[in-house]
Amino acid sequence: QVVFALNQTLLQQESLRAGSFQIPYTTEDLIKHYNCGDLSSIIFNHDTSQVPNFINASLPAHERITAQEIDSYFRQELIYKRNERMGRRVKDLLEEHPDKSFFFAFGAGHFMGNNTLIDVLRREGYEVEHTPAGQAI
Repeated sequence: QVVFALNQTLLQQESLRAGSFQIPYTTEDLIKHYNCGDLSSIIFNHDTSQVPNFINASLPAHERITAQEIDSYFRQELIYKRNERMGRRVKDLLEEHPDKSFFFAFGAGHFMGNNTLIDVLRREGYEVEHTPAGQAI
């Protein structure tokens, strides 16, 4: 699986370099949607937006199964479990120190797709509000 993932990632990078494959959004798109608090927009509509996409219709059936297994593994380990851990840490800090104020800063990856850090905290009963760029807290 590791060799397969590496090969697929390298093929994808070569396609990007050759111009035969394009990412459907730019860095400016990411910044704009992040600043607007619109991370559920079309460019963030799937869970694996932060990891390489190994599933390709042109793959033979046995390689497609491998790609799906890797995609599932990445989604679970790199996205869902990571956000669960971060959410638990935030929750624990808030509960251990109820009289303190906290400021938490996270990378954009914690807010993309499904099962985000915000989703985790809301499931725990917390109210989470977006503060637009430039707005005083």
